[in-house]
Amino acid sequence: MDPIIATLVILLCAVIAFVSNRIPLGVVAVGVSIALYLTGVLDLNSALAGFGDPTVLFIAALFVVSEALESTGIVAWAGQEVIARTGTSRRPLLLTIGLLTAALTAVISVNGSVAALLPLVVVVAARAGIRPSQMLMPLAFSAHAGSLLALTGTPLNIIVSGLADDNGGREFGFFEFALAGLPLVVGTLAIILLFGSRLLPDRTPASAPVDLEQLASALRADYAISPDRELMSRSRGVAEVVVPPRSSLIGLHVFPGMTTPSGDLVVLGVRRGTEALDESGTDLRAGDALLLDGSWDDLQRHTAQRDEVLVVEAPLTLRRSVPLGVGAKRTIVILAAMIVLLATGIVPAAIAGLLAAGALILTRVVSMTRAYHAISWTTVILVAGMIPMSTAFQETGTAQLIADALQNVLGDSGPQVAVAVVVLITLILGQLISNTATVLIVAPVAIAMAGAMEVSVMPFMMALTVAGAAALLTPVATPANLMVMEPGGYRFGDYARLGLPLMALYFVVAVFYVPLIWPF
Repeated sequence: MDPIIATLVILLCAVIAFVSNRIPLGVVAVGVSIALYLTGVLDLNSALAGFGDPTVLFIAALFVVSEALESTGIVAWAGQEVIARTGTSRRPLLLTIGLLTAALTAVISVNGSVAALLPLVVVVAARAGIRPSQMLMPLAFSAHAGSLLALTGTPLNIIVSGLADDNGGREFGFFEFALAGLPLVVGTLAIILLFGSRLLPDRTPASAPVDLEQLASALRADYAISPDRELMSRSRGVAEVVVPPRSSLIGLHVFPGMTTPSGDLVVLGVRRGTEALDESGTDLRAGDALLLDGSWDDLQRHTAQRDEVLVVEAPLTLRRSVPLGVGAKRTIVILAAMIVLLATGIVPAAIAGLLAAGALILTRVVSMTRAYHAISWTTVILVAGMIPMSTAFQETGTAQLIADALQNVLGDSGPQVAVAVVVLITLILGQLISNTATVLIVAPVAIAMAGAMEVSVMPFMMALTVAGAAALLTPVATPANLMVMEPGGYRFGDYARLGLPLMALYFVVAVFYVPLIWPF
């Protein structure tokens, strides 16, 4: 089969698989690499080169850094400190949350910042008497805009920076993205503040994240614990567990104040049905509830044995809500060092990220097990698997063929119209499949068009990452959009109401503003 035809057929099959949402993204991406090899489009080394690409390693390292920021309570502290000073008025809250989200996203990515701030925003909304549906979509969309503030804001930035450097341009500076990101953040917040109340639904969600203060009050009341007793701190916490049928703990005599058989945990209270048992204790039965006290690590280790107890609230989840926990200072120092390395360019981005991830593990901020769990392997495999498709587009001449066809249609319209076409394709495709996959598919065409017109590739690449970040019309466009759907009580069509005016903003910035900063 002709290599160009084979490449286009593989791409079409991949897009159909992405849109169908019936095959895992990682399987589709790996399937693309395998298909490119089996059809002879690429040799084995080229077909699998994405899995050793520095961009992929950098993205994986950033997930470990993000885990450290969340698990040590730095994100919780930042959120509480900023929002506590804002009051309960809707617009000041939205503005503060939007600015905080954008700044945080620049460091730990869209999905990381939304996941970290979502519980906090829901709690703040409840205390302010505002529906979560009025605040959670702005949270996600502010994160998309904030992803353009720094190199680390999204994998798209890392990808286009490398592509620009490989194709006659240069790498974008660490904060250079902010030249496009700042107008997006300002415009996004302006649209949300002025029109958000009319474009967003006023709906009650079916469920909501845990309010740490309310949980602590409820546990004290349920287990008859003194109000002076601190339940959660930097080093220690509590876990509420239920004894399941056939647990090995059934029949064990327990009472408040005793140490568990392991010697690591203390029983603060025992509850049977609606009754909190006194100091005399009881022999455990199936369905009894216990409140356990211990170090966060001990709680996590012992409650992981699901055959012995069922955990009501996971200790790891509660631990993230405690501001500035153990390891926070080490994390801040390591993060600052990584940003300095990235901003100065002393070492390649992948090395800076790997050094930071390694330092967090060696200083025991993040265990090796948690580091592995923190990495979004779907994202890593998706990028690694789709990089060969981008290579195939260039090496087979497919990108040039498509670029020539577009140029024939455009005629002498000029590079700005070419950028507009690239942006429109990216905006449409990015609502249906992963925006990362979209950028890797469209980038070779954009590069070929820039080369054919003999203009700089830089405005094409920056416009591409701006358009890639505008995944705003559907809940499946990005994981961040999906995260806020249930706690916000959103429906599929809700996203387009606010997303369309924001998408128009992204189009204007990408097509008209970007070429002013990065000339053709």
